[in-house]
Amino acid sequence: MIALLLALGSSLAYGCADFLGGLGARKAHVLRTVMVAAPASLAVELLLWPFLGASFSTGVLGWGAASGVASAAAFALLYRTLAIGPMNVLSPITALVSAILPVSVGLLQGEHLGAAGLVGLPLALAAVVLVSAGHGTGTARPSRNALLLAFGAGTAIALQLTFLHQAPGDSGVAPLIIGRAVSSAATLAAAGLMHRRLGTERPAYAMSAAAGVLDSVANLLFLLAARSGDLAVVAVITALYPAGTVLLARGVLAERIHRGQLVGLGTAAVAVSLLALT
Repeated sequence: MIALLLALGSSLAYGCADFLGGLGARKAHVLRTVMVAAPASLAVELLLWPFLGASFSTGVLGWGAASGVASAAAFALLYRTLAIGPMNVLSPITALVSAILPVSVGLLQGEHLGAAGLVGLPLALAAVVLVSAGHGTGTARPSRNALLLAFGAGTAIALQLTFLHQAPGDSGVAPLIIGRAVSSAATLAAAGLMHRRLGTERPAYAMSAAAGVLDSVANLLFLLAARSGDLAVVAVITALYPAGTVLLARGVLAERIHRGQLVGLGTAAVAVSLLALT
């Protein structure tokens, strides 16, 4: 139950971070937004170090760095994917792929689900697709390149989560610190190479920093959930993060929640209830 609650908290934090990051990216180039968000995220993890501890062994350094590389790739591929569109097709693909890979890793590592879990897990995967799918026209079809990018983005997100899970369980927040340091360095390097294309708009500093803080909290909650529960369950619950974004968009921006998304939210509630019984 504790792992499930932590995974739900991680999902909500990821959804809120994406919402704020998306709003911030409307005001300036996305790299300018990430240049504020990434250091803010790293600062939170450094502040947590004295309280949660950190052990920087060779294994931690390797898995943490790998998660950071995957995180940087996820940012680049995800925003490129959504820029090409159509979002209502590509977003569910990305979210689903990001869930399936860690679930598969967990099951291959010997995790076992009870009867409730065997029903709840596929329901949760279906909810991921329904919640993250927008209201499309039914006529737009993604190009092959867009589909490849969507799969790439989902894979990068999944690898980030899987690499964090593989880090030694007694390493504290060390994998998060290393991962965020690596992804921040990669982002700053990319921004330096592309500085002429970033425009002159100033980023929304407070909003971007808040997105980074929430992303850091989400990573921490996922790591704690994966250490105390099954990766297969934790990953699919975390992948429900679009639900938080949808609800915030409804409350703050008065965006309509479409019928399919309502069905997805209901399906997610049933799935979580079943997974709580495992």
